[in-house]
Amino acid sequence: METKLLTVDPIKDVEVVEALGSATRIEILNLLRQKGPLNVNDIAGHMGIPQSTAATNLKSLEKAGLIQTHTMKASKGNQKICSSIYGEILIRFDDRTNLSNDIVSVSMPIGLFTEFEVEAPCGLCSVNNVIGMLDVQEVFLDPQRMQAALLWFTRGYVEYKFPNNAKVSGRPVRKIEFSAELSSETPATNANWPSDISIWINGIKAGYWTSPGDFGDRRGMYSPAWWKLSGSQYGKLKTWTIDDRGTWIDGAMVSTQTITSLGIPDHHSIRFRIGIDEKAENPGGLNIFGKGFGDFDQDIVMTIYF
Repeated sequence: METKLLTVDPIKDVEVVEALGSATRIEILNLLRQKGPLNVNDIAGHMGIPQSTAATNLKSLEKAGLIQTHTMKASKGNQKICSSIYGEILIRFDDRTNLSNDIVSVSMPIGLFTEFEVEAPCGLCSVNNVIGMLDVQEVFLDPQRMQAALLWFTRGYVEYKFPNNAKVSGRPVRKIEFSAELSSETPATNANWPSDISIWINGIKAGYWTSPGDFGDRRGMYSPAWWKLSGSQYGKLKTWTIDDRGTWIDGAMVSTQTITSLGIPDHHSIRFRIGIDEKAENPGGLNIFGKGFGDFDQDIVMTIYF
């Protein structure tokens, strides 16, 4: 799950501080980080508390902006699905008037790749329809790819060019993060289909994550109704972090590549490549979910910390 940072001013953000001042609400946040999106009844069941108690505390967390909720159909009526937003919450008491200048985030639509090499089965679709023909690599050249909200391939990669704000400002980078919702890829779906998904930054490999499978046991929270239930429905939100100590995925170290080895000050853009390494032990394909698909309503996000 994405390790997203929230910096809290205890004076301006008193509602957040109050929401965190409850052992029950802290336990709910931990549960959502561990289990992923859950409905109110599931949360109450895991914690052994009344449904009304869970609902009241979830309302406080949502009001404080610490969780996000989404309503979807259930067997009887609708149900509210809750998910965690932040992996780190920092309360600062010093003067951070220039904080907004210390962090820069860029959201890259998944269809705006600048280079690719893919093998079938492969394809693209928007929130409204399939783009072009399925399993035809040339579709990845179609201008409509910019509308893509889901893309998949069995082997290969896609590469994106992010703006290098560090080059423009001349400021040193403390760390850089990339987050995206990902899963393996196989015809139909298979929850037990491991795939080693790697990223490269400016041509340097920065570790891989092994996706356990291609998930289709339920519809993704944001996946459109027209999308077939037999297709890939959602993934896991993964975050690569590169700092002066090494490379981490969701807080676990996976590589000794550091922020210095990426040569960020030397490039006008930051090239982010994601795909299946030719030497991968588990070459199980890749799905990338963007806005309008999967469980997380986001594209690929790069965050630079100065």
